[in-house]
Amino acid sequence: MSDIEAWGRICTDMKSAIGQEAYQSWIDPLSLDRIDSGTAHFAAPTTFIGRWVERNYGERIRSSFVREGYEVTRLNFTVAPATPQKAAVEQENGAPKPAAVTTGEEELPGSPLDPRFTFDSFVVGKPNELAHAAARRVGEGGEVTFNPLFLYGGVGLGKTHLMHAIAWKLQEENPGFRVLYLSAEQFMYRFVQALRFRDTISFKQMFRSVDVLMVDDVQFIAGKDSTQEEFFHTFNALIDQNKQVIISADRAPGEIEGIEERIKSRLQWGLVADLHPTDYELRLGILQSKLEAQLLQHPSVKINHGVIEFLAHRISTNVRVLEGALTRLFAFASLVGREIDMDMTQECLADLLRASERKVTIEEIIRKVADHYNLRMNDLLSARRARAIARPRQVAMFLAKTLTSKSLPEIGRKFGGRDHTTVIHAVKKVEELKLTDSQIAEDVELLRRMLEA
Repeated sequence: MSDIEAWGRICTDMKSAIGQEAYQSWIDPLSLDRIDSGTAHFAAPTTFIGRWVERNYGERIRSSFVREGYEVTRLNFTVAPATPQKAAVEQENGAPKPAAVTTGEEELPGSPLDPRFTFDSFVVGKPNELAHAAARRVGEGGEVTFNPLFLYGGVGLGKTHLMHAIAWKLQEENPGFRVLYLSAEQFMYRFVQALRFRDTISFKQMFRSVDVLMVDDVQFIAGKDSTQEEFFHTFNALIDQNKQVIISADRAPGEIEGIEERIKSRLQWGLVADLHPTDYELRLGILQSKLEAQLLQHPSVKINHGVIEFLAHRISTNVRVLEGALTRLFAFASLVGREIDMDMTQECLADLLRASERKVTIEEIIRKVADHYNLRMNDLLSARRARAIARPRQVAMFLAKTLTSKSLPEIGRKFGGRDHTTVIHAVKKVEELKLTDSQIAEDVELLRRMLEA
């Protein structure tokens, strides 16, 4: 009796014992190479299949060999085409050979995590409060009543930061957890590779064996039917096993064009949390948190009061651009040995300020300020120096300086042909009053909000 014949009888018994489907998935792809020194050596298509068989059917196979008269004490699996016969048929049909796979400990094929993106470094405000709270709950690894967690928002609002923060926190709280974070593009690429090398079994099992699956930018699979099909089944399998799924996208599930309706429906099963565009307070908080690091990195650089507030006012659409602006300012100041003041800020960041320039005109500012203080527009443009007119005029000049990219001379001309030094004095005066006069501070903030609305 040959080793192959004994293995054939064992396979017949296994098929009856575990069922046709399981047999075809796990046992049929194996081929017995040899038996020596108490070890049965097998070839398996992938490392994953070999490990799965050893873990789930190893003892049954070993016992079956013993019943056949072989003193087999262990099994060994190496990666190779499933059988010589199958490989020959596949090559004859023009199928590519399987890619080389290492036989060492298999790692999850995820994206690297950015060490900067933790919960500690995430600045929380009203626009991202719900998304942060939900992400924190998932990251702590306790009982979660929502699955999946779907995070969405525009570019630079913190989706990826929260995804990385969840992964870091899960690894900290549950070191044994299998946490897989990757982009939707990577998911699609690996699925295509699995199809190409006829290795979908290991792909399916790998993605279905994780404790937490995190897929970033899911809108990328829009219009890609095969990838959507596999994503749909992977999603369902994990949810059925009570495994946590976290998804992010640039818009709400129902607004992603090219995604199947059944996937949209399932993405809305759990909690959908959006990250709104940042408000002034949140942008200011982000800049203040980044300012500390910049001052440590550039201890010789001085920054004037008001620059941070100016940036928070003017750059509102993208946190990445906001942080990049601060980095550029400190780098420039360090290289040229200058203090960061308003003039240098506008000089250094001219391109960013133009790109993010608000649709606010000086005429609108004058009109709003006049209405707020119950004055006529002509009063603000006149030469009258009464305090009841001079102070609102200074507030209007301050808003013109911080909400538009107009030069000081241009602003002065709009206010009845005044000199640029008058504008400078007005801006400085309002900056000082904001610190000591709560009414002025409140007026300026209210007017700013009205103009930005």
